[in-house]
Amino acid sequence: MTDPNSVGRFQPLDWREGDMPYSPQFGDHFYCQTDGRLECGHVFLTGNGLPERWKDTQSFAIAELGFGTGLNFCETWRQWKAVRPADAVLHFTSFELYPMDRASVGRALGHWPELDGERMALTALWPDHPQGRIELQMDDQTKLSVVCGAALDMVGDHETAFDAWFLDGFAPSRNPDMWSQALMTAVFDATVAGGSFATYAAAGFVRRNLQAAGFEVERRAGFAGKREMLCGRKD
Repeated sequence: MTDPNSVGRFQPLDWREGDMPYSPQFGDHFYCQTDGRLECGHVFLTGNGLPERWKDTQSFAIAELGFGTGLNFCETWRQWKAVRPADAVLHFTSFELYPMDRASVGRALGHWPELDGERMALTALWPDHPQGRIELQMDDQTKLSVVCGAALDMVGDHETAFDAWFLDGFAPSRNPDMWSQALMTAVFDATVAGGSFATYAAAGFVRRNLQAAGFEVERRAGFAGKREMLCGRKD
């Protein structure tokens, strides 16, 4: 159970292989050790049919469980800028219990020169003491919201439905609350008809929880030799 006194409090990190953040609390890396940026493209973007779904949209809403270093947002923003229609708007909302400080975000994202522009823009706007609801206007067509707090409470109280979900909590074996039946049901309820999800996770209980929530679930080949990942949609 989460300690209520620690909610929203930045958790100390270990740094492995130079600039790869590791959470001692959850015993897990923040992203794939092979290449987290490429994993984002394979799992979260392609798994949600992106960027193809952006080409004919005027507004698109993505939600994410676990903001972490901001890597998924930065890679998504980079790809969004390359294909977005004129005047189309992307709103990216992430639910994060333990937001990182600015220095840690910058250090982690500095691994990818492809994201230098996005990293500098994000760290320039990131608050000194991240808490509550963080609202950042990244450019005229891109808004980032980071909602700090327990995901089940925050998703359940959120009034907006989303077109796509990035389910990116720590590994199910390390952080089972992030993959619970209750949270997957809240995610389903906060998804538009025809909306989608994608996740690197393929544990049996995660798949069953997503199916029980109401999603049609598909297994696909995972990233970097991982046998499976999951994606699906709400009919």
